[in-house]
Amino acid sequence: MNTKLRNSNPVIANVDIAVIGGGIVGCATARRMTLEGASVILVEKSTDILAGASKGNSAILHTGFDAPVNSLEHKCIQNGYQEYLEIHKDMNLPLLKTGALLVAWTAEEEKQFSSIIEKAKKNGVDDLRLLNTKELQQLEPNLAETALAAIEVPREFVIDPWSAPLAYLSQAVANGCQTLFNSEISSGEFDGKQWTLHTNNGDIKAKHVVNSAGLYGDILDKNLLGDSEFIIKPRKGEFVVFDKAAHALVKNIILPIPTEITKGVVIFPTIFGNLAVGPTADEQEGRDDASVDKANLEMLYQLALEKIPALKNIPVTATYAGIRPATEKKEYRIRHVTEKNWITLGGIRSTGLTAALGIAQHVQKLFAEQNHQYKKLTSPLLEAVPNLAEHLTRDWQTPGYDEIICHCEMATKREILAALNSTIPPGSLAGLKRRTRVTMGRCQGFYCSAKLSELTENKFIEPISVGETDD
Repeated sequence: MNTKLRNSNPVIANVDIAVIGGGIVGCATARRMTLEGASVILVEKSTDILAGASKGNSAILHTGFDAPVNSLEHKCIQNGYQEYLEIHKDMNLPLLKTGALLVAWTAEEEKQFSSIIEKAKKNGVDDLRLLNTKELQQLEPNLAETALAAIEVPREFVIDPWSAPLAYLSQAVANGCQTLFNSEISSGEFDGKQWTLHTNNGDIKAKHVVNSAGLYGDILDKNLLGDSEFIIKPRKGEFVVFDKAAHALVKNIILPIPTEITKGVVIFPTIFGNLAVGPTADEQEGRDDASVDKANLEMLYQLALEKIPALKNIPVTATYAGIRPATEKKEYRIRHVTEKNWITLGGIRSTGLTAALGIAQHVQKLFAEQNHQYKKLTSPLLEAVPNLAEHLTRDWQTPGYDEIICHCEMATKREILAALNSTIPPGSLAGLKRRTRVTMGRCQGFYCSAKLSELTENKFIEPISVGETDD
């Protein structure tokens, strides 16, 4: 359902900061600046958060051992990693302590070990350990015998890629942040002190703008600033997800030796009890084309079987693709245009899930450097999100859940209704999936869709606003 355009342009919000883009970085930034005491609005052109690049990733909490040394990316990864560990229990965010193995399958790959370890030490990750063939086989007995050796990275973990940004934005909203969905920025003007941003739902007055528009970040810069310092080159990453039985075959995240272009194809346990392989790395023109390619999926499937032969008899549950907002350079493209009160957070690619909280800290420092001080909240409200992790207690394991709606993923009526009536309700079935796991399982929604249609009737009318607005 499209929101009807209004005849006039009323001012629907007047805030210190407008954060444009409801991906992981936008949600983290809205949270940080709200906790710092700024009045904030998050503006998203889709009907829900995580509708763009953030919805498809490898869900790894990354140490940054292989990040560019002394880079802003590395600093944001480290800070984001540490903050996640500090807040995840209070927010009920899961952490699956897997560890990772950087596996060499050829002698040439093994020769790169020394430089990888040296780089990790420069990045402050000094607990890597070399494993010979025997040690590797003892740790991961289901790996193919062709695995020669590995570097163990013990503090690489798996997290829930969807609950984290939901928790960040939920806390922001609980402490006064506004949200505006189904609202695209069409144009805007800066009068020297304040921005006026025009959307299809009205105008937003904001002293500062943070561009976290992901795949459309360069276009937003061009439209509102007149130029962009980077060009988005969409890079599609496809994944294959194996059924639940595969989860027991691998304990660690299995990493490849990275190349100059990509970190490579990873085999990893998911927080939802599956085993996944991916991503591919194919540049494309389309910024919204998240379709999957049969040949690429077959390649991933065969690669997984080659490395873990026991997967041969385990069916594939799902396939999906994500699009990373890559640019013509590898590094983050963060830009602070002080004379126009504008910050751009561009080129946040595969490390964005871990780095988001650190990027938000960096944004706060940029504001502080310009003497934009706010009154930090002393006792902020805390919003915990429901657990979706398979290794922790789920809703169906607690009495009173009424009935199980999605039997593949054991999603209950109680948690579905709770999501539909939450602080930030889903704007679509895809959003409900990311909040409850419905339709994620073996049947991909074949059996539960009818019941879901009943429960969600009239629930997915795109909301104009969540939270308080200033007329």
